[in-house]
Amino acid sequence: MASSPTLFVLLIFTVTGTAIVELTPNFFHQSLINHHKNSKPNIPYKTQFFPQLLDHFTFKPQSYKIFNQKYLINKKYWDHGSPIFVYTGNEGDIEWFAANTGFMLDIAPKFRALLVFIEHRFYGESLPFGKDSYKSAETLGYLNSQQALADFAVLIRSLKQNLSSEASPVVVFGGSYGGMLAAWFRLKYPHVAIGAVASSAPIVQFDEIIPWTSFYDAVSQDYKNASLNCYEVIKGSWAELQALSAQRDGLAKISRIFRTCKNLQSMYSARDWLWKAFVYTAMGNYPTEANFVMPLPAYPVTKMCEIIDGFPPKTTKLKRVIAAANLYYNYTGTTKCFNLENGTDAHGLQGWNWQACTEMVMPLSTSNESMFPPLSFEIEELGKFCMNRYGVMPRPHWITTEFGGYRIEKVLKKFGSNIIFSNGMQDPWSRGGVLKNISDSIVALVTEKGAHHVDFRFAKKDDPDWLVEQRRQEIGIIQRWIDDYYADF
Repeated sequence: MASSPTLFVLLIFTVTGTAIVELTPNFFHQSLINHHKNSKPNIPYKTQFFPQLLDHFTFKPQSYKIFNQKYLINKKYWDHGSPIFVYTGNEGDIEWFAANTGFMLDIAPKFRALLVFIEHRFYGESLPFGKDSYKSAETLGYLNSQQALADFAVLIRSLKQNLSSEASPVVVFGGSYGGMLAAWFRLKYPHVAIGAVASSAPIVQFDEIIPWTSFYDAVSQDYKNASLNCYEVIKGSWAELQALSAQRDGLAKISRIFRTCKNLQSMYSARDWLWKAFVYTAMGNYPTEANFVMPLPAYPVTKMCEIIDGFPPKTTKLKRVIAAANLYYNYTGTTKCFNLENGTDAHGLQGWNWQACTEMVMPLSTSNESMFPPLSFEIEELGKFCMNRYGVMPRPHWITTEFGGYRIEKVLKKFGSNIIFSNGMQDPWSRGGVLKNISDSIVALVTEKGAHHVDFRFAKKDDPDWLVEQRRQEIGIIQRWIDDYYADF
């Protein structure tokens, strides 16, 4: 992950009888885990740990248990009393978010800012119960967004006290799920942070606020915009895969043409492998070469479609889409075979499965316009899966109860302030984001060609003008927040 999560994304399809249950995607994905599991990014931050309370909201003896929460800090550009920029960590190792949020490092000298990246509880090394953290609902019950926001608030206040810099203004940053947390943090803890930059934050992707088909319709539109033939080939490839699986020794044939390291046990593994490649390539459709989700060229959706369109007319659709997916999984050309089943979870990311089974219920389904096979969201099926796995039922309306979402423009206009919602319309999560200005200080910066929190990536000399301008606007808004704070102070 080299320049700007989260939401990040792990699409999980679980076969339950004849139904396919899709847990809410997070930005991390199994291929990313495998790609990075033996490496750590070289980043200019010092690692520290903070003694964090297990439970901020009850006063039972168990609540006072302490765990070590990791955070990263960079004081290189900081002057005492200057701003503190905090990244609200999402679902994974905090190092990867630091390595991929170059925007904060790029602007730190201008603001003389202290940089802090806080790891989300139950991810990376911030495990309240160590190796037993994912053991059961008894331990995982302390994993939710409200506890995470309280963690951030407690750590920030303590850090400012320890630095004897309690007057320093704090701006929080976050991308994807981290962007949701940043926006919610500003709303819940306005006395701690003067503003929030929430990139690709789908805070209205809940309940029935937006159409459930919006995510996959957006992915499909990205490919249709690149090439109508490409879109139609992908749309037609699923039937070919299904027909092949029905043949005698169909799974063996599928294993061979997909170049799997081991024979597949389910056709759905091959289907999901293709599905994930198209989704994550759309999310990572950056204008320059990148190594975030996987190593990819600039505008990889266009490159995928060029591969699909470049085959002779009589080539099967399935062969074409497998070749296109290889761009995502094997752009470097070093992978000899693919592990489509039983991948390892080197980063402890199963925590997101718990969140998707409890509070982060973001309904996704496909429409007739989608290039993907039919998929419907059924809360009953999700409930069965979650009850079987964790012994708990999802609370699909909790996020909108706790943080709001319905009529957000009217609600936030009355009491919210100092939030930037940035979205790129090529990012399928953008449909669940705030796409219009709510007030003079709650601003939506929307780019037609932007992908998943592209504005948070390190600046490059060949960045397009629209991206340079987007970052320029963000810097100007942040500067106004800080100027206003010091003027009032």
